[in-house]
Amino acid sequence: MRVCVCVCVRVCVFNRLRPRAMADPVSAMCEQLVKAVNVMMDAESNQRYRLEALKFFEEFKEKCLFCVPCGLQLADKSQTAVVRHFGLQILEHVIKFQWNNMPQQDKVHLKNCTMELLTNGTFPILEEQSHIKDALSRIVVEMIKREWPQHWPDMLKEMETLTSFGETQTELVMLILLRLAEDVITFQTLPTQRRRDIQQTLTQNMDSIFTFLLSILQQHVDEYRRLAKAHCRVGIATLNTLAGYIDWVALVHITNDNCHLLEILCLLLSETELQLEAAECLLIAVSRKGKLEDRKPLMVLFDDVAMHYILSAAQPAGAGLLEVRYTFLKRLCQVLCALGGQLCALVVSLIKVNIPENLNKYMEAFLAFTTHPSQFLRSSTQTTWGNMFRHEVLSKDPVVAQMAVKYLKAAMTNLVKVSGFPSHNDSPACEYSRMDFDCDEDFNAFFNSFRAQQGDVARHACKIAPMEAFQIAGEWLQYQINTPLDTGNALSKTGEGLCSMLSPSARQWDAMTTFMESVMGQLFKIVDKEKLPVDQGMELLQAVVNYEMRDPLILSCILSNLSSLFPFVLHRPDFLPQVFFKLFPAITFEVVEESKVRPVKNVRRHACSSIIKMCRDYPEFVLPCFDMLYTQVKKLFANELLLTQMEKCALMEALVLLSNQFKDYNKQKAFLEELMAPVTTRWLSEDMRSVLWEPASFLAFIGADQVVNEPAAEDQMGINRSRISFCVYTILGVVKRARWPANLEEAKAGGFVVGYTPAGAPIYRNPCAEPLLGLLPNLLNLIRTHNSLFLPENMARLSETFSRAYDVMDLSPNQPEPFSQISTLSLSCSYHVIGYAGPALQQDFYTVEALAEQLVGSALIHLEHVPDHRLRPLIHILYIISPSNQHVVSDLFSVSWFHLWFSRWVFSYGFISISGSDDDECSEENQVTQEMLEDRLVRLATREVMDLLCEFRISLFMKFEPCFDLYLCSVCLQDIYMTLLAISFNSLSWRDTTNCQRVATQVCWALLRQVAGGNLLPEAVTWLFASVLKALQMHGQHDGCNAALTQLALFIYDALRPRYTELRAIMNQIPNIHLEQLEQFDQRTVNPALQKVGEKKRKDQFKKLIAGTVGKPLGQQFKKEVHIRNLPSLFKKVKPSKDIVADSEDAGLVSLFEPDHDD
Repeated sequence: MRVCVCVCVRVCVFNRLRPRAMADPVSAMCEQLVKAVNVMMDAESNQRYRLEALKFFEEFKEKCLFCVPCGLQLADKSQTAVVRHFGLQILEHVIKFQWNNMPQQDKVHLKNCTMELLTNGTFPILEEQSHIKDALSRIVVEMIKREWPQHWPDMLKEMETLTSFGETQTELVMLILLRLAEDVITFQTLPTQRRRDIQQTLTQNMDSIFTFLLSILQQHVDEYRRLAKAHCRVGIATLNTLAGYIDWVALVHITNDNCHLLEILCLLLSETELQLEAAECLLIAVSRKGKLEDRKPLMVLFDDVAMHYILSAAQPAGAGLLEVRYTFLKRLCQVLCALGGQLCALVVSLIKVNIPENLNKYMEAFLAFTTHPSQFLRSSTQTTWGNMFRHEVLSKDPVVAQMAVKYLKAAMTNLVKVSGFPSHNDSPACEYSRMDFDCDEDFNAFFNSFRAQQGDVARHACKIAPMEAFQIAGEWLQYQINTPLDTGNALSKTGEGLCSMLSPSARQWDAMTTFMESVMGQLFKIVDKEKLPVDQGMELLQAVVNYEMRDPLILSCILSNLSSLFPFVLHRPDFLPQVFFKLFPAITFEVVEESKVRPVKNVRRHACSSIIKMCRDYPEFVLPCFDMLYTQVKKLFANELLLTQMEKCALMEALVLLSNQFKDYNKQKAFLEELMAPVTTRWLSEDMRSVLWEPASFLAFIGADQVVNEPAAEDQMGINRSRISFCVYTILGVVKRARWPANLEEAKAGGFVVGYTPAGAPIYRNPCAEPLLGLLPNLLNLIRTHNSLFLPENMARLSETFSRAYDVMDLSPNQPEPFSQISTLSLSCSYHVIGYAGPALQQDFYTVEALAEQLVGSALIHLEHVPDHRLRPLIHILYIISPSNQHVVSDLFSVSWFHLWFSRWVFSYGFISISGSDDDECSEENQVTQEMLEDRLVRLATREVMDLLCEFRISLFMKFEPCFDLYLCSVCLQDIYMTLLAISFNSLSWRDTTNCQRVATQVCWALLRQVAGGNLLPEAVTWLFASVLKALQMHGQHDGCNAALTQLALFIYDALRPRYTELRAIMNQIPNIHLEQLEQFDQRTVNPALQKVGEKKRKDQFKKLIAGTVGKPLGQQFKKEVHIRNLPSLFKKVKPSKDIVADSEDAGLVSLFEPDHDD
């Protein structure tokens, strides 16, 4: 049988257009079409036969002369649903692609047959397939888009008449009206004039359309209440259609007749089968923007009756959780959120909207959603809570103030990650989470974001009720301190009897800490010092200090609360030593002599960070304890293995911050030299110099050339790496933290000012300059050695253990330890030291002999071998070392940098373009992943360097704008400028639309304008203009890029066309360009005196001229275009009369000059 069908198909393909000796060729063709459809839709059909059938079907639609009769015959309801759908597809294809060439009588015939199908060609509403109804509605809408209203003025009346034939026809009419609104308004799939005609006609008839829709809805809802299922289907279709119109019609149609539509929608919220669609309509209506006076009637939804229906609909209905019911609750929550948004907008406006009397009822309902088991519903309310608590009027209302306190109490529960994981069954929230999240990881990511939202809202609630918020936080903290530790059933990786992240106590402490940080952060900002609850705060702080805990997770929370409550110590200075005595044991905290477990590391780092924060934020207050801190730090440093290198550097940073308060240059310099003495000795030693100078010695020193079989065998190499890291971290910490006094008088008194600039600005000296500059050469050696590690001969020295170290991204858990530290040292620290050295050391840094050559010989050496992701930290150097600083440094360094990146990116984007165009089905998945990764890295690096280029361009012009021509006389700087032009214009056509739009808008013309009046080579001008047109071909389908590139091309053409005829030659090569229009435009450009059009109109003319360069996206390149002809416009604007005399007759001016005028 299959072979027979295949033969029939093939015979039909080759003989489909020959005359047949048959009585009815339409029937014969329909038989072949039915067979082809069955072959295509049969799951067991061979792929070859299916393709032949598809080809036959497509060629039939394109070339057969009797598509309409065949389509109508196949669409008859005697056929199967699949065949009927293909028949309707044929009719839709005819209308889309053959309508313009059809005789008028054929159009009328097809329209009448379609109306007949709507009337009698369908099954009852509950039996008819939805895809058949959709196909029928598409056919009618395609005809409407081509003929209404000019050639089909009675369309709306015919649709209204059609609803009298039954429920199926009524549903079809709803589908037609909905699809018409979507095509015209939402998707805008019509030419501009046709869309305008249809939209204006719809707007003119909107009163009758809404009256018709509401009457249909009311009629069928009444019938549905009599248990008529078919009418429910019509009601749903009508609500969906209303949703398609409510979004864009004038608000007056929604609020007409005392908001009758909104009243109906609120009533339908109680109808189980219709409530979801009613809620969606209500949500669209309440979310409308527009003039505030037009939105004022929406406040009727705050009335008792409307609020009663909304709240009643939110009550639980029946046992179990249904997805439809849950979706309805989401929509209802969104309705309440939108109502809150309207309230916030209207109350503060000038139209005098009062706060609703039953605001408390609304906010109680809103609070119910905030405490709902669903985490998603809780999260949905946060934005509205925040808007209300920030509102300048509502935030002062007593009801809102009461609700702020209730919200804070609810947040105590919501912040706790007690339950809700989709994989668990220990809470009602789990069932909701299974509908919202695919896995526990998704839920975890969502909850972290949700917690951040709550923290922000809690801060605003604290501004309204600060003392109540402090009381709640304090009671919660005391409760946690007095509650015994509950580790739960989860196993801890830290040790037996300790909490894990899922332990009940850990969750409670974590939530309480977040709450405390949010409250205390606002309390000290908004409450006057005299009104601060100092006694209660110190009582809490004393309780925290006295609380002894050996669990690392809980201890970390204790340290966070200590930091939050620390500002109270400012009122009790004698308590400060107790705080430090609490922090210092935490710096050396261990659990069973195991300090490498993550929770333990977090405690130690947390303690160090707390000390740094105190020294940074309250240096003058902490300064009296400097000697005590310094003594404690020395004791800790006495044992080299007691602290990690990061912890040592953190404590040193804290001491450096306090030393800034000495306000004595010599004293601070002596202290820094003493503090850095161990680092200086080790860093400048001959052994260290040899290690940092030779890549082979460096690899051997860190152990990267050895095979690691057991961790114990790597101990010595670990010590070596830690010593290098300690030196670099210390250098970075000192250069970041050491500063002169901010007050000029204090700086002069302390000996920090060494002179003044010609403009009168003081020149400072940094007390860390002398010790740091001595360490700079070895630091540059480390950077150069790092870059040299990527050379082939050095990569060959890597052992088997670290052979793939270069292929792994930073921070990957699979990255070998030695190279993890190499990346951290060279990228995160060494480069940053160079970046911070500029603003910190200033003239002491920039006057280093041959600094530019040293930077180029270290930071920029062998970069052609370094991966992109390891080059990005270099950008931080260039943000600091820019032309606005020191000319001698920027010249050589900048030109080398931009030359390097230009050649590198041309290759990188060329490779990506080639890779993206190669469709090799046999490529391995890991290869695809690698290409995607490389593509992403190149894009990130591009955007960051383009940010830098913008900064470079701004600083360049700021410094040299008064003498820019003289500046360009420098050969070196000409090289920089030409490189910038080459980078910016070349990057326009790279596969990155974000970069293209930004560079075209901010960089290209700003650079070119400075040299447009000079003597540019014709080849350069040609290349610049062609680069913009090439970018239009690549990105022109995106509106933002199109506008930016068109503007740039017009700037170039206007500025350079009068002197370079080559631009006209390029324009002549644009596909489909109108030469006569080009000639006119070109003449106006060459002779500005001929310009008689406005700037906007001229830009539109130019856009039409270069339209042929705009490329199509891949998805549109092979799509057959649909052409819809414009009809005679119904809405022509009447041009105002220019007859001054005619316009002035009504003013009575002529009568003043009449002879019989009465003086």
